[in-house]
Amino acid sequence: MIEKDDPWGLGQLRRGVVEWCVLALLQQHERYGFELAKTLSAANLIASEGTIYPLLGRLRRDGLVETLWRESPEGPPRRYYVLTVAGKESLQQFRNQWQQFKEAVDHFLGETQEEHHDHHEPK
Repeated sequence: MIEKDDPWGLGQLRRGVVEWCVLALLQQHERYGFELAKTLSAANLIASEGTIYPLLGRLRRDGLVETLWRESPEGPPRRYYVLTVAGKESLQQFRNQWQQFKEAVDHFLGETQEEHHDHHEPK
């Protein structure tokens, strides 16, 4: 369904991949929620900080991340998120599927672009 304010469906696409981006960030090292939100927001993958916490809660309930509390030099202790073994396995499975998906989409986008050039080149 094409929405008037998002004709390309980028919002839905972002929602579909943001959890995998979170897991990939956590594979690098543990992070706290605001740090994840800032990174994802800077990459234009989430609209606001508030959207990350429900996702992190679901990832925790699903056993893909664990949390631990650490003291913070800037204030109260922070809850850090750490990737679990199940999270690492899920991320690897997604990477494999994403590569196949990306190649298929790239194939069609490239094919469409090539066809477009072929039909409009002066002879």
